[in-house]
Amino acid sequence: MDIKEKIESVVEKITKDPSIKEQFEKEPVKAIEKVLGVDLPDDVVEKVIEGVKAKLTVDTLSDVAGAIKKLF
Repeated sequence: MDIKEKIESVVEKITKDPSIKEQFEKEPVKAIEKVLGVDLPDDVVEKVIEGVKAKLTVDTLSDVAGAIKKLF
């Protein structure tokens, strides 16, 4: 199982669907399993959750940085 691939898939779906994003914020394990359609072992789910949170944070920061650059 390629965890990086799973993270990318989840991030893509979360960014496109506000209801999944809301569920991810409240119940990340259930949201991940819903998006992937499988019940994963806890250690794998935790890695995916950490990766998704990191990716969403990086994407948000790059959006903010891009907006700031446009100001100058």
